Amino acid sequence: MSLKPDLTNVVPQAIIDFLEKNESNFITMWQEQTIQDQADIHKEKVKENGYLMYILIKNTLLDTVTMEDVKHLAYKVAKERVEANINIGDFVYNVNIGRSILIKFVLQADVNSNQLSIIVDKINTQFDQFCYHAVTRYTKLINRELEEKKLFIHQTHKDKLAILGQMSSSFVHEFRNPLTSIIGFNKLLRTEYPNLKYLDIIELELDQLKFRITQFLHTSKMATIENPKEIFILSDVLDEILSFLYPSIVDSDVLIFTDTDAKINIEAHKDEIKQVFLNVLFNSIDAVMQRQKPREIHLRCFIEDERVIIEVSNNGPMIPLDVQETIFEPFYTTKELGTGIGLFVCRKIIEKHSGELTCSSDEQKTTFRISLPFKKTHA
Repeated sequence: MSLKPDLTNVVPQAIIDFLEKNESNFITMWQEQTIQDQADIHKEKVKENGYLMYILIKNTLLDTVTMEDVKHLAYKVAKERVEANINIGDFVYNVNIGRSILIKFVLQADVNSNQLSIIVDKINTQFDQFCYHAVTRYTKLINRELEEKKLFIHQTHKDKLAILGQMSSSFVHEFRNPLTSIIGFNKLLRTEYPNLKYLDIIELELDQLKFRITQFLHTSKMATIENPKEIFILSDVLDEILSFLYPSIVDSDVLIFTDTDAKINIEAHKDEIKQVFLNVLFNSIDAVMQRQKPREIHLRCFIEDERVIIEVSNNGPMIPLDVQETIFEPFYTTKELGTGIGLFVCRKIIEKHSGELTCSSDEQKTTFRISLPFKKTHA
C-alpha cells in the first residue's frame, strides 16, 4: 500500500505567481492607504516595512518562514515605532489595511474555494502573529523607557532632597542656637515682668518659627528623636494644639467644631504628632480664609476597624482631583509664600508611625484623614 502526500494544505504555484505579478500594485495601494505622521522620523521606512511584510506573507504561503523570521521583522518595526514616538494604534491600523488589501488581491486569483480558504487562513494567522509580537515588543520597550525615566526622576528627586538636607542642616545650626536663647530670655521676661505687653505674641511667633525649623529638620532627614514613644490621650494633645492656635483662630474668625473621644490613646512621638496636627490645622485655616463667612473647621476623632481616625475638614475651596495627591510631594505648594514641605513632612511622620495620611475634596468640604494604630490600655 503506497502513501500519497497530503496536498490539501499546499498553496498552488499559481497563487504565488499571481502575487508576484501584482506585487507593485499591492505595495502602492497599501502605501496610499496607510496613516503616516509627518513627524515620524522613520516614515521613509513604512514602505520598506510593507514590502518586507509582503515577502513574509509570500514565504508563509511557501512554508519557508520560521517564527524567528516573524519576530525579527516585528521587533524591528516595534523599535522604530518607539523611536518615532507614534501612536501604536496607527501601526495596528496600517497592518490591518495591508491584510485587507492582500486578501482582496488573493480573492482575484484563479483558485478553487477550498484552496482559497487555506490561503486566507494562512495570511490571517501570519498577520495576527506579526501584529501580536510587534505590539508586545513595543509595549515592553515603552515600559522599559518609562522605568528608566522614573528611575532618573527618582534619582533627581533624591539628589534635590540631599541638597535640601545639606542646606537645612546648615540653616538649623545657624539659627537654632540663637532661637533657643531668645525663647529662654522671653520666658525669663515673663517671669520677672508678668504684666509686660506683647510677650505672649513674641512667644507665639517664636514657637511658630521653631515649628518651621523642625519641618526642615524632618525634610532633610537630619532630625533625631530626642524622646522615645509614649502613650498619651489624643484629645489632650488636640486641646493643647487648639489653645496654641487660638490667636490665629480668632484673628481669622474661624469656627472650630470638635468631636473627639477622650478615651482614645495612641503610642507615638508626641512632638511629631503635634507637628502633624499643627500643620494640617494651619493649612485648614489658610484654606477657609479664601472664602466668605461662615468659615468652619471640623475636627473628629474616633475608632474604626481597630484604627484611630482623625479627620480635619474645612469648607474652603475644593482641591482639584489631580492635585489631591500632588500636595504631598516635596516642594509643591499652592501658597504664594509656601515652602511646599509641610504636608510632605506630615505624611512622612504618619507613615513612620505605621499610619496613613490622605486628602479628599469636593465642593462642600476638604478633609485630611489620618489613620494610626490604636493603643489599647488595660484597666
